[in-house]
Amino acid sequence: MNTYSKFSGKTKVVLFFILLVLRFSLYAQDQKVADSLAIIYKKGGNDNATQLELLRNLAFNELNDLSLAINYSNELIVLSKKEKNDLYLFRGYYLRGNKLKLKGNLQEALSDFVQAIKIAQNSDNFVGQGISYMAMANVFSVMKDTKKAYAYYEKAIAILRKSNEPLKLASALSNLGDEYLKNNQLELSLKYFSESGKYFEKADYTSGKAYTLGNMGVIYFKQGKNKAAESNLIQAIQSLETIEDFYGISEYLIHLSDIYIQQNKWDKAIQSATRSYQLATKKGYKDQISSASLQLSKIYEKTQKSSLSLSYFKNYVAYKDSVSNIKTVQELADLRTNFEVSKKQAEVNLLEKESEIQKLTAKKQQNVIYATAVAIFLISLLVVGLFRRYQFIKKTNAIIETEKNRSNALLLNILPEETAVELKNSGKVMAKKFDSVTVLFTDFVGFTAYAENLPPEKLVESIDYYFSKFDAIIDKYNLEKIKTVGDAYMCAGGLPFVTTDHAYKMVLAAQEIIDFVTRSKNTKESMHVRFDIRIGINTGPVVAGVVGTKKFAYDIWGDTVNTASRMESNSESGKINISENTFELVKDCFDCEFRGAIEVKNRGKMNMYFVNQAI
Repeated sequence: MNTYSKFSGKTKVVLFFILLVLRFSLYAQDQKVADSLAIIYKKGGNDNATQLELLRNLAFNELNDLSLAINYSNELIVLSKKEKNDLYLFRGYYLRGNKLKLKGNLQEALSDFVQAIKIAQNSDNFVGQGISYMAMANVFSVMKDTKKAYAYYEKAIAILRKSNEPLKLASALSNLGDEYLKNNQLELSLKYFSESGKYFEKADYTSGKAYTLGNMGVIYFKQGKNKAAESNLIQAIQSLETIEDFYGISEYLIHLSDIYIQQNKWDKAIQSATRSYQLATKKGYKDQISSASLQLSKIYEKTQKSSLSLSYFKNYVAYKDSVSNIKTVQELADLRTNFEVSKKQAEVNLLEKESEIQKLTAKKQQNVIYATAVAIFLISLLVVGLFRRYQFIKKTNAIIETEKNRSNALLLNILPEETAVELKNSGKVMAKKFDSVTVLFTDFVGFTAYAENLPPEKLVESIDYYFSKFDAIIDKYNLEKIKTVGDAYMCAGGLPFVTTDHAYKMVLAAQEIIDFVTRSKNTKESMHVRFDIRIGINTGPVVAGVVGTKKFAYDIWGDTVNTASRMESNSESGKINISENTFELVKDCFDCEFRGAIEVKNRGKMNMYFVNQAI
């Protein structure tokens, strides 16, 4: 008499419907299957045997609502315990662990996988052990604990090679290949993807074939084969869309965005990364939200959209901390794993001595029970203590991180980013020579007369009004403010990162400064004193570095700086006066008026030009 014949008529009908729904999606997760089975679930009235199978399939196939999938798993665990059904109890913990991982609750996921392994070992379920070890490896991969990920993948593969489950073996092989890919070990990655791909192709497994396509696309990208990489990733995404595997889609969209960044296709890069972010946010995939946020931050930084870049970077940091608070989460994960292993070993030891224990008196048996209770109590105290330590470290690290960010922001406000990093790493900054830098000086006309007749606070407020706008203009053109001295403003282009268009950008910035000063004179507001301004620009070699050990400042030196200052002092109100060096670099872009050779203090006669307008 077969197992199927034991069920009642109604149960047979329901099970037949479940099998019919699952016929073409035996291994792949499919939201459509979950939606169909949810109708049967909501109607109720099923016996426990049917309910177990129904809950298992609902927990497995529910992709759109992770919280709902976890609820299905919880019900499956409760009912399995009631029925004393180890197979479905294993499935409950295993499925719940996978959904918790997708939500970014890595500590809870590890706990469920350890429990699943214990149940599988007790019931000699080798396939269950293999896929549970693989699931633990997946969690350690997210934590970026490569050593443990490799170890658990190898353990899973060794067990699954002995089973008659080629698709589960293929999944483990593919996951190990993906881990090698993350660490740029492309040859090993290709080896495992090739083996897993054969299994997926033979079984015509949509999800497996899609992931093989996608992973090969990532390898092609790393090998510089962008066309093949783009084709593979797009095919993988389209295939995953048919089974609504949004986690994989979200991940491959980020890789697709990397290709578009390399090709300078910024709109496509933003589109791919944004779709990844939206999918991950909608589905609650914390690790993908973090990755997509970082990707968008990088793109907006490169396209000079600083506010958007900062916003997404903050989002990346927030989700990164919640997903992979690596050190402390790993300590707790290790503690849980070791604790479960210790308990398992204790059980084995007890079984080996069962005959001896049976001979003990009731009093000795009671002592053993008391000792075990005390041991469990002490271990519980240890777990609580470590958890509280974890909470304390987490709060302390948050405070330290806040202060660190504050000090970094202050340092970057004083020094260029490259210089600030060098100062933090080595405690000093080496002077650096730049062969071609454009230096600008501004000066307010008649400032001394204003200074003698205005209250100091009114004068400072007026200067701040102008210099704040100058700062914004200089930042717009990616130039570097050097310093202000009294009413003089100094900036430079072509450092700390060498560029070739610094003279052109500096003249554009100078014209914008002249326009702002002119407009300010015509405004009806009377909060600030209105000034006239003259500007001088020169191009040539300089030496740059940080001076002093207290209240340090980034500065530049050389004859180029002195000549730029002379260009300013020989300029006229509302004019941009440039040297011949600068003229040679911008003459094709701006209409310049030759002023002739003008006598310059300590320099003799120098050719000078007024910049009129862009050509």
